[in-house]
Amino acid sequence: MASKTRRRLGETLVEWGVVSAAAVEEALEHARNEHLRIGEALIALGLADEEDVTKALAHQYDMEYFDLDRNLGVPAEMHLIPEDLVKRHLVLPLSRENNRLKVVITDPLDLDTLDMLRFRLHCELEPCLASKTKMRNYLDRFAQSDVSIDRVVQTIERDAEAEDDMASQTGENLTEQSAPIIRLVTMIITEAVKGRSSDIHIEPMADRVRVRYRLDGVCIQRDNIPKRMQGSVINRIKIMAGIDLAEKRLPQDGRIKMNVSGSQVDFRVSSLPSYHGESVVLRILRPESVRMGIPALGFEQEDYERFTRIIRRPNGIFLVTGPTGSGKTTTLYAAINELNRPDRKIITAEDPVEYNFTGVNQCQVNDQIGLTFSSILRSMLRQAPNIILVGEIRDMEVAEVAIQAALTGHLVFSTLHTNDAPSAITRLIDMGVKPFLVASSIQAVMAQRLVRIICKECREVDPSPDPKILRTLGFRPEEIASGTFYRGRGCGACNGTGYRGRQGIFELMELDNTIRELAFSRATLGDLRRAAKGAGMKSLLEDGRTKIRTGVTTADELVRTTQAADLVMD
Repeated sequence: MASKTRRRLGETLVEWGVVSAAAVEEALEHARNEHLRIGEALIALGLADEEDVTKALAHQYDMEYFDLDRNLGVPAEMHLIPEDLVKRHLVLPLSRENNRLKVVITDPLDLDTLDMLRFRLHCELEPCLASKTKMRNYLDRFAQSDVSIDRVVQTIERDAEAEDDMASQTGENLTEQSAPIIRLVTMIITEAVKGRSSDIHIEPMADRVRVRYRLDGVCIQRDNIPKRMQGSVINRIKIMAGIDLAEKRLPQDGRIKMNVSGSQVDFRVSSLPSYHGESVVLRILRPESVRMGIPALGFEQEDYERFTRIIRRPNGIFLVTGPTGSGKTTTLYAAINELNRPDRKIITAEDPVEYNFTGVNQCQVNDQIGLTFSSILRSMLRQAPNIILVGEIRDMEVAEVAIQAALTGHLVFSTLHTNDAPSAITRLIDMGVKPFLVASSIQAVMAQRLVRIICKECREVDPSPDPKILRTLGFRPEEIASGTFYRGRGCGACNGTGYRGRQGIFELMELDNTIRELAFSRATLGDLRRAAKGAGMKSLLEDGRTKIRTGVTTADELVRTTQAADLVMD
């Protein structure tokens, strides 16, 4: 086998049409000067893609090329190789048949590693090849966290003394005996952060403790923790969050600040008594999510221009509406970040303050001491602000103070829980706010939802989109027949879901004279909606259809989002 003459890597890539002969010569010169291999030089110079080089290497050494994006789980044989060796040598055990182990490597010439594995495992190896980038990404996503969590749980289960202690452990004596619990909680949190999750749900069940992550707005079950570990795990989280361990009958809130992979991450913690014990949710607060800028929110060009124009007005109220989890706070934070300049004074009243902004005065609501939205708002006006953000208009008192602020020359941002933009007008009037105050103070209302984005790594044309779903969303038969629709195949980058990240769909209603007159005369919601659409407002569904046409999201995702809000009909 050693005597077999192998095709040169450069020749293979030229034959495949990946690079030109001139590019190979350039890379060879660079390789000689920098003491690199030809493949490394081609990648470093940007002349060839890493995956193409890896495929050519696999071909050169008669090995199978293995695409790690298609391997979505942790292999059953992962335990055969210690974690430190997996990470150090970038080697992944896949499957074992009789005395032959299939492994993924990244360097076909790393014979020392293969010999070491043969010696340690006492078996024959069947190596296949993957790129270093995909291997590292795979191990970051799966290997470390999955294997470690399983091993920690197994360690605790094997420890008979720990079993006896856990039933009575209160958390006040978390010493060396509970070190595995500390590791377990830390690993759960770390995995969630690395996996882009927004929330961690720890939910006691009758016979186990369920751990779920919320990824792109959808809950995904991760682990089941043995029931006997319930008290220790929850108490560890409560200690980290500064929550009273002895209080198990009332809901409690706390915060955690910890370092994850070299970055400082904040968590908002909520505990809630339930039938089988305390349920705990950790909200992961990512500063980058609110400082990403307005363009990243997902506006179409026309709505983007209208939005940026509205938030620069000197006074009036701008409302963002939608259910919990629809991205209202993120949108308002993006607006505040855009307007945050040394020549402007910005004050916020929030419950709670989730993210800190440099140069912005942020006030935390505390109802227990009488520090309510309305009292903070009244005090704000004596601070001479230019811009005010009110976390939520909950009642008439807050609404009236916010309107008074808008009418006295302040720009006010706030949120409201309504299904669509025109409903905000009728909701405020139903609260008891006088119609003429609503008509004169509101500048614009924007309703929004979040839809998952098709993963860019595995996006492909959908060969057979469901015409029934498309018709439900308002697509015309000719659009269905001639249109191109996309889907996510599912890959390692998106954890097999076909989606990665979320964007907003929007319904932006500016109040013109017609809409103000309708609000003043207490017009019906239908009349307000017709007037708004006549003034150029696109509905949530219309914006969603645009994002389907452009390949941002799928029809299934839009149906899921809009049906949840009872907005299937335009």
